[in-house]
Amino acid sequence: MPNKNIYTVVVADDEDVLREAVCTMVPWAELGFSLAGSASNGLDALQLVEKLEPDLLLTDIRMPFISGIELARQVREVRPAMNIAFLSGYDDFEYAKQAIQYNIISYMLKPLTIEGLAAELRVVHQKIDTQFAMFRQASQAADTAPDRQDKRAVFLMPLVLDEYAAPDPRTAQYAIDCGLLQDAADKPQYTLMAATLQDAAGAGCTTPAFAAAVDKLAAKYLRSVSFFSGGRVITVLLGNRSDFEEYLHILADEIPQMADRVLGCQCRIGVSRMTPELSRLHAAYREAMEALLKADPAEGGVRFISDLQPAVRGGRGLCDRALEAIDQHYMEADLSLVSLSGMLDVSPNHLSACIKKYAGETFINILIRKRMEAARRMLQTTDLRLQQIAGRCGYTDQHYFSYCFKKYTGESPNALRRRLQADGPQAGA
Repeated sequence: MPNKNIYTVVVADDEDVLREAVCTMVPWAELGFSLAGSASNGLDALQLVEKLEPDLLLTDIRMPFISGIELARQVREVRPAMNIAFLSGYDDFEYAKQAIQYNIISYMLKPLTIEGLAAELRVVHQKIDTQFAMFRQASQAADTAPDRQDKRAVFLMPLVLDEYAAPDPRTAQYAIDCGLLQDAADKPQYTLMAATLQDAAGAGCTTPAFAAAVDKLAAKYLRSVSFFSGGRVITVLLGNRSDFEEYLHILADEIPQMADRVLGCQCRIGVSRMTPELSRLHAAYREAMEALLKADPAEGGVRFISDLQPAVRGGRGLCDRALEAIDQHYMEADLSLVSLSGMLDVSPNHLSACIKKYAGETFINILIRKRMEAARRMLQTTDLRLQQIAGRCGYTDQHYFSYCFKKYTGESPNALRRRLQADGPQAGA
């Protein structure tokens, strides 16, 4: 169809016949989608999401190795701008509600005809159109006149920008009066975010209207007030410590992903530490600006001030530390990009981008190669049972271990062991 936005989609379902039917019989192009890939289990689906960065994941809610719920959680950590549609044979909405916070755009029940699926995909397409249009319109709206600015922004601007702003005992009351705080008992933590946009030629293209787009995304996770100053959008985020720990990395990653996908612009973001004091907002602003100067679109576009500590300064240094951590922890079944980023105190998206840039591969590919090479050595040099080898390589499911091994090497673990035994001692040399 002319002028129809095309969105990429990955399909994940462990029922081979159903997955093949969905991939081959759905009129993807007619519906405004492009099929990017398919997977038979959650772990393979996660690998495809990291590699292909689709707009939509259409997945069964119950699959081997990683459930649809867990897949949705991990996807949100690395691709928060991506939508997820569940296709399930279980009429269990209570189960599905666990994942509603993970950008679930549709929940479809099996059995579903191809015609029924196509009808729902038309609805999904319209929903994504609406999301993108709202972000685009907010980013391109007419600039707000100074006399119509948000009273909260007017209150915050001097506290953020003026290093000589004098402490005022009435500041907390002013914050309540302008609507920033609810009452005297409202004592949030604050974090500052500074963001800029660049066009394809590298020229700055940030406008005051981009502040509204940032606030639209932030509203899903935290309280926020954004304003434009000096070619940048400055955002004051408010929340409790647990809110920031759970959502700040996700929000900071979603903004550049949406800017790239919807506006065709590269976005750089710098993020400060938390502070409990309004009087410390200028210091937080300086931290955000320092981090912004180091943000690299090739490394995800986001830099937290904590990323600039000597131990993690520099993308290659971070990549090297990540590779060392994979060497040390590959045998742990719960090792993931999210858990690894937690060890290194950086966002999953930033870590993923650094690994891709400096190692030339995705995190999942590196982890699988490490595990498979370790398994090959054990098959060659030990008499351990397959279940023991699987466990020592980070797999709790022997069947999935065998699946991964055959996919990686071209033969099953038992076949390799039999071949080595038939070839004699020289085969393991």
